[in-house]
Amino acid sequence: MTGALVIGGDYQGLGIVRSLGRRGIPVWVLDDERSIAAVSRYTRRRLPWPPDERRQRDYLLALAKQHALDGWVVYPTRDETVGLLAREHAALAERYRLATPPWDITRWAYDKRLTYGLAARSGVAAPWTRYPASRAEVAALDCQFPVIIKPAIKEHFYQHTHAKAWRVDDRTALLARYDEAGALVGPDERDEIMVQELVPGGGEAQFSFAALCHDGAVLASLAARRWRQHPMDFGHSSTYVETVEQPAVAAAGAALLGAMRYSGLAEVEFKRDPRDGRYKVLDVNARTWGWHTVGRRAGVDFPYLLWRLLHGQPVPPTRGRPGVRWVRLLTDLPTALLEMRRGRLSPAAYLRSLGGRPELSVFAADDPLPALLEMALVPYLWRQRGF
Repeated sequence: MTGALVIGGDYQGLGIVRSLGRRGIPVWVLDDERSIAAVSRYTRRRLPWPPDERRQRDYLLALAKQHALDGWVVYPTRDETVGLLAREHAALAERYRLATPPWDITRWAYDKRLTYGLAARSGVAAPWTRYPASRAEVAALDCQFPVIIKPAIKEHFYQHTHAKAWRVDDRTALLARYDEAGALVGPDERDEIMVQELVPGGGEAQFSFAALCHDGAVLASLAARRWRQHPMDFGHSSTYVETVEQPAVAAAGAALLGAMRYSGLAEVEFKRDPRDGRYKVLDVNARTWGWHTVGRRAGVDFPYLLWRLLHGQPVPPTRGRPGVRWVRLLTDLPTALLEMRRGRLSPAAYLRSLGGRPELSVFAADDPLPALLEMALVPYLWRQRGF
């Protein structure tokens, strides 16, 4: 049987490993960090992943030749790996089945400047956004505060700041933050700095449309509400999610992915604007997302359905059922404690949210070792995530 390479062995990658491994599909994990998926009973082999982008394509091709991996599926779990697989699609597709579409499709999700432009042409709402070419243009912006500074392409900004966006409350702070962002990303990436309106509300106002698509047609999907995230204002990871019935989110997500003619797995993130009630697109993740394992409990096992699609097997139209919850306790507990300190969450409400056995991000009775390893790695992981 052809197997799968999962690039990235954190809890997101672990979910892919279990989805496929429980069905007898051989899975190898490639990672350059301490990896909890490496100790899963469903991981057949763990290999290093070169941190140098210039070596990664040749490394994958050499693996295919050395170990006869022709036809194996490659699943990315990080944005930079999505970019690699998309740009090198022609060469890698000669040996592998890729969970990432070619660059001419992926770029619409990878670069928010393209995403927002396509959203406008597709009738999908997006926040007010400007793309200043210089400091003078920033100084001349006609905008209401607060606004946020965020990158059009995540990886260049995030690797320096570990933040998705910066809140700015006045003109002086805007110029200072723009200068700081420009110094971090360098002159070649300065045009990636965006100024965007701050849509009111926290994580509880964020919704997602998660889907498996083929040539823009949605085959399997669900909608979810992001009740808690870390950090709560501009979360780079969900900590507590619930599937919901939200037709407006589903319609907008399907319209945007259809306009991209997207194939594969994607999560389209929205935020509900209380000023006009519209769901405004924030991001498109062209890969599995952190909480994708809630899909299994909701009736949509995304990694396996993608496996079937890439092998030419039928994927019946499927919609995930609402009311299924997912929690990542490692990050949800400190997030909840901070919300309690701020007076925005009561201990009783937090305990009620954990009732009814929500889907856990890491622990599984049939595969306990990753959870035990994660407990040992808590100090390291909390430092990595900014707690």
